[in-house]
Amino acid sequence: MDLQKLLKIVAAVVGVLSIVFLVSIISTGDDAIKAGEGASSVNTFMYVAYFILAIAVLAVVVFTVLNLVSNASGLKNTLISIGSFLGLALICYFVFASGTETVLKDGSILTEGQSKLVGAGLYLFYALAIVAGGTMLGFGIKKMLK
Repeated sequence: MDLQKLLKIVAAVVGVLSIVFLVSIISTGDDAIKAGEGASSVNTFMYVAYFILAIAVLAVVVFTVLNLVSNASGLKNTLISIGSFLGLALICYFVFASGTETVLKDGSILTEGQSKLVGAGLYLFYALAIVAGGTMLGFGIKKMLK
């Protein structure tokens, strides 16, 4: 049996178990869970869900790394993309963002560094949105011209 068939069987088993767990949680009811009657079963299901999520993330990372290592041009393109993203993030942080210490509504203080980090995140979001919009627009125009 090859790896793909084995993964399909494992995915089917996990899917069936997930349905069983979901039905069990729904049948417990919100009121019983809030009262603490079904808390132990819900906690158990949450830990199982975290475990399955960890396995899925680990599998994606392993297969991605294996694919990148075996494909030199793919590795090069990935590193260029990561470098471009980090470069844009650094530009947004050091050039565009400015931070000021601010008192929040709950009385806590947002430091100058935290404010600058939030500003840089917003500028990075705007820049990535412009790049994505420009890319879609460019490819749309190119497709229309053909």
